Order: sequence, then C-alpha cells, then structure tokens
Amino acid sequence: MPACEQNRASLSAPEWRIGWRNSVLSGTVEFKQVRRFVAGGWVVLGLAGCAAVPQRSSAPTAASTQPLARMVVATPDSDHDLLAQLLAGELALSSSDLKAASQSYDKAMMISSDPEVASKAVALAIAIHDQEAAQRSIDRWQKLGATPAQLAQARAQLAVEQGKTDEARRQLTLLITSGDKDAWRMFGRVLIGSRDPALAGSLLESLATPDRLPADPKAWLAMSELGEQLNRHAYAQQVADGALKRFGTAETYAWAAQLKLNNGDRTGGLNLLRQAQVKDPNNVGLRLTYASLLGQSGQYAQATQLLEKGPQNAQTYALRAALAANEKDNKTLRQVYTQLSQAPDNVRNASAYLLGQLAEVLGRKEEALKWYDQVPDDDDHAFDSDLRSAILLQDLGRSAEAHQQLAEMQTDYLDQPAQLRRAYEVDADLYLREKRYAEAIDSFTHALQVAPDDPDLLYGRGLAYAEIGKVDPAVADFHRLLELKPGDVDASNALGFTLADADRDLPEAERLIAAARAAKPNDPSIADSWGWLQYRLGHLDQAVAVLRSAWQTGKDSDVGVHLGEVLWKQGNRSQAQQVFDEVRHADPHNATLQQTLKRLEP
Repeated sequence: MPACEQNRASLSAPEWRIGWRNSVLSGTVEFKQVRRFVAGGWVVLGLAGCAAVPQRSSAPTAASTQPLARMVVATPDSDHDLLAQLLAGELALSSSDLKAASQSYDKAMMISSDPEVASKAVALAIAIHDQEAAQRSIDRWQKLGATPAQLAQARAQLAVEQGKTDEARRQLTLLITSGDKDAWRMFGRVLIGSRDPALAGSLLESLATPDRLPADPKAWLAMSELGEQLNRHAYAQQVADGALKRFGTAETYAWAAQLKLNNGDRTGGLNLLRQAQVKDPNNVGLRLTYASLLGQSGQYAQATQLLEKGPQNAQTYALRAALAANEKDNKTLRQVYTQLSQAPDNVRNASAYLLGQLAEVLGRKEEALKWYDQVPDDDDHAFDSDLRSAILLQDLGRSAEAHQQLAEMQTDYLDQPAQLRRAYEVDADLYLREKRYAEAIDSFTHALQVAPDDPDLLYGRGLAYAEIGKVDPAVADFHRLLELKPGDVDASNALGFTLADADRDLPEAERLIAAARAAKPNDPSIADSWGWLQYRLGHLDQAVAVLRSAWQTGKDSDVGVHLGEVLWKQGNRSQAQQVFDEVRHADPHNATLQQTLKRLEP
C-alpha cells in the first residue's frame, strides 16, 4: 500500500529592520522605512503525510490530525530581538532615561548589521560617561564600516571624556587630516561637548591654527566663535583678524565687530558693522544689527535712514516703527504704517499686531480693530491683540462688545493663569472707567482667585469698594496691601483718604497721608488727600490753601470739587461756585460734582 512521503520546510520569518539617522549632538533619531529579512527567527512546519490505512476502514487515525496543530515556533528572547531593543531604546529616550537607552542600544548593535545603530550606541555611552560601553560600541562600529573620520571623532570624544590629552590630540589630528568634508565641523562638536573647558581650549589652540584651517571662512569663524565660548579670547581675536584679512567677507566683518562689542568697544564695533553692511548692503540681518546698535547709541536718524534703504521684512518695519515711536515721530510712523499695510502678504500677515499698534498710535481705532482681528491664534501676540481690541471697543462706545470679548477670553485662557488674571483685570479696569463699581469688584475678585494677594488687584478692588461707600472691605484690602508692601505710597494715600473721607480713624489717616506726602511732596492726588483730611479735622484755612494749590497745579476735577466744598463751608460761596463752574465746564458729567451739589443745595 502506498504511503505519502513526509516533507519538511524551513521558512525564514520576516523581521522589520529599522535603520536610523543618527545625530550625535541632538540625540534625535528618525525612523527610515526599510524592510529586510534577518536570519534568526525560524518557523518550522512539520507537514506529515497520511499513513497507510486500510481502504475498508473509515475511522480517523492520529496521522490525519490538522498539520498546523503540530507547528513549532522558535522565538528569540528579548535580549536577542533587534526590534524589541530598538523600541525599548526609543521609549527610554522619550522619557529622557539615557542610561536605559544606552543599555538597549548596546544590545541592539550586537545583533544588528547597521552601522548607524552602533553610532547611536557610541553617542549614548559617551553621553552617560560609560567608558567601557563607549569603547565596545566604537569597536563594533568599526567592524560595521564606520569611516575613519567618524572613528577619529568618537575616539577623540572618549579621550576627552577620560582626560587623555595626548590621545585626544592624536585622534583630532587624524580627524582634521582625514579629508572628510565635515571634518572641522566634527572637530568642533568634540570640543563644544567637553566637560573640561580648559582641555578643550588647549586642544583648540594647538590644533585649529591658522596654517591648518581650510580655505573656508565659515570654518575660521566657527573656530573663532568656539574660542570665544571657551574663554580663549586672544585666540578668538587672532582667528577673527586672520579671517578678516584673508577673506574680507561681510560675515568676517560682522564677527570681528561682535568681538569688539563684546570687549566694550562700541565705536570699533559700529565701524566694522558699517563696513560689513557696505560689503553686503542687501543683507537684512546686518542692517538690523547695525541699525539696532545705532539706535542704542542715540543715532536714531542714521538708524532710520539705514533701515529705509534696501529690502524690507517684518523685522525692519518693526525696528523702524520702534525708532520712530521713541522719537515721537508721527510722520515716520505714518510712512511705516502706509508701507507696511501695502507690503507683500507674507510680511503684512506676520505684522498684523504691529499694524494694529501703529493704527492705534495714529488714532485710527477702527483700522486697529481690523488689524488686531487678523492676528492668528498661534501668534505670540494673539492674547495682547484681544486685550487691545477690548479696550478699543470701549473707547469706541461699544462697551457691551468689549466685555463680551473679555468674557470669551476668560473662558479661552482658563488653563493659563497669567493670561486669565490679566483678562479679569482689564475687565475690571473697564468697569471702573464706566463707574460700574459693583461689576469691577466682581472682576477684581475673580482675578484675585487666580492670583491671591496680588497687590495691583487688591489696590483696584479697594478703590472700587471705596467709591460705593463700602469702607470696611476697602480698608481691609488696603491694609492687606500694606502688609504685603509696607510703606507703599499709593496704598498709604488711598487708605488715608478712604478713612478721611469716611471721617473715621483720622489719626491713622493723618499718619498715612503724611508719610505719602513726605515721599511725594509734589503729587496733586496726595495733596488732595491732605487737604481733605484738614477739612475733616476742621482746619478749613489750611485745607483751602492745600487744595487751591493742588487745583491750580493739575485742574483735576475731584480736587476742584473738594476745594469748592471747603470754600462753601467757609462761607465763600461765590468762589466755591466759580470753582464748581470750572469743574462743570471741564467735566460736565462728573458724578462727584453732582453728588456734592445735591448735598450742599438740597
């Protein structure tokens, strides 16, 4: 009877092999999609044929068992699973656990034929100062095909880490003479990453000499900058001077200027920057740097003229606007506004907040609102744009819209305490302007829940309480503020005036206002408080003298009302009426005047 011959097949299982792009300095890794087959994991299927069975029998036998039920799978343990080790290493890196990442990559490189995996293992071992693992990784990397320059860089890093000066010098010499196009960049990475600046500086000076540096100004400037960072200032200056003499590019002039400025030589630095700008007049970065330094030196006209010429971008417009604003030059501000509003879309869109500011300064409030509305949500100025919009809406008589805007902001920034506090504070300030003191108190209270004991918020809420005659909570806020900022002049004056106006605790009021007056003897608001206190104390002549002086100094409406009331109480009603008329003319809707007149002339 014929029998089926048993067959065996050995099938290699596919494994995802991940290649890596290594960045030694940044420590980042990017996956590259590569599929390869790796020997090591085997699936062995025993396919049994059917045994001899009598034809007359239909009973099943063991030989007819499902073949897959006899499958045997041989899987590697995790220490020998490349993908598992690579994933473990990346997970450790994402958690900033360099030690665990190094351990995983140390295992991965031994079962991988990818030199980039070994390269990453080298970088991690050096990063955690594991010299034994670093040497093992370098050896593995060499077997997998690292270039001479890569090996010299890694061995130099390890030698610097170990403080082996001679070995570090030998490896760095191999590196810079390797002919690799990135040799000097790799050289710089070794030294900038050193934990021993003195050793790094010594190696830099002895190896990166002008006779060895390549005919590339960028390499010269990089070595000079590295010398400056390592406090080898004489070396940095020598290389910078050599680069300036040999190449004479705008960049070499600019770096030489930077060194002058670092050494406090502003005149020399400006002179070199001027020459750099002449070399490359269309270099926007150079123009900005040079103009900024001219502005800092008070040479606003020269800075403005420099910026007006040549290509423009968002930064040049911003600096031109800042210079003009500093000089209160509205003509130039209008010019910048006009030019910027007509600039290419990318420049204009990036400058929406600046355009809003310029429109505000120029009194174009409706235009400012439109610009602020165009500031993107992800812009650094998005929050400030919304705040300015709310303030402008109130200025334009659209108070309900202003408070609605701030209410939306209070929802949008619930998870950002600093912005939330500011949104509540501006809301409260707008309510104060409208003399809606109860709403102001509510907004200040919400802000204080976000920022407890904030002095500015306590001061604002105290003023609002005082305005509606809630003396006790006003006094409590001012007392708390003085606990936080003992001797604060504004708080002392506010508390003293509140007590005097309520005609209570006058000795304390006198002490507080006297202290504030000594600190700011010419402040009209403090003079008003002192005059009003004298009135409460019954010193009418002294009160009139102080209040009259304060009124003539600032023509503040509330000071005028207080002066008028004291004159009235003195019996000088004609003089009092004259002052009241002046107040009415200057501020027709002054609530304090209306309340005072009702009280004096019931």
